[in-house]
Amino acid sequence: MTHPHLRMTVDPHDRVAVRRKDEAWLEDRWADPGSRVLVLSGTRVRPDDGRLDWVSPAEAPDGVRVLLGERDARAWFAVVTGPGLAKEGGDWFGIRDLLTPLADGTLDGGPMLLHAVGLAEWLFVTRFCPRCGGALEPRAAGHELVCTQCGRAQFPRTDPAVIMIVTSGEPGTDDERCLLGRQAVWPEGRFSTLAGFYEPGETLEDTVRREVAEETGVLVGEVEYFGNQPWPLPASLMLGFVGRATSTDIEVDRDEIEEARWFTRAELRAEAESGRLLLPRGVSISRSLVEHWYGGPLPGGW
Repeated sequence: MTHPHLRMTVDPHDRVAVRRKDEAWLEDRWADPGSRVLVLSGTRVRPDDGRLDWVSPAEAPDGVRVLLGERDARAWFAVVTGPGLAKEGGDWFGIRDLLTPLADGTLDGGPMLLHAVGLAEWLFVTRFCPRCGGALEPRAAGHELVCTQCGRAQFPRTDPAVIMIVTSGEPGTDDERCLLGRQAVWPEGRFSTLAGFYEPGETLEDTVRREVAEETGVLVGEVEYFGNQPWPLPASLMLGFVGRATSTDIEVDRDEIEEARWFTRAELRAEAESGRLLLPRGVSISRSLVEHWYGGPLPGGW
């Protein structure tokens, strides 16, 4: 089956990173009326009739000019302005509001939108040099920030996070189960796969084992890589795994996880159909992990 989270990143653009410091090339492409520009107000965009609103360079406002890359024999840029445009009115949306239309194909340009918003988020939060506190100046077509005092360069930050479905029992049998958890702030019935951030010095497999043990008390042995998903909310890369449990007793931490349960495939289907169980929608790699283990689509979601 085609995993929904992969649909968000199909048809990637050529990022032409070698051109980011080629000022003559950049100016030539910016002068081309065929080039396209996505305007961001802070970290928000304004779709037009269900599509991303790409304008010509001449129509773009002032702001940090970001080279996204090339596709279809033209150059694609983003201009990141302050949040003032969105405050002036109109329907401006954050990336979280657009994930579902990106995943189901009703909004195009997924890879370039994720690229643009990820850089906009980074530019928004990276205001001063962490070494000396000096002002930062954008370089390399928006992909570097250089301190005007000490010269130290900053690069876009991405925080790796693991997300995993943990299974127990004989694989492929009716008795095999998967482990899902819920946070206290979620509505009743909402469950998802476990997840957590990588810590320095770990392997990703050990991150999976540590996070599952910390949150649920379940021990994990074998860990298999599944896939990944850009997640600029604000700056993560979700790395999906399937883990095999070596213990099944659950003791939740009551901090991050309020409840965790083992589900057979029959229980998963029945509770999802009845609405007692609410799984993440197809935009998330979490949904892909669950349906990969289940073996097909499941109803409902949040």
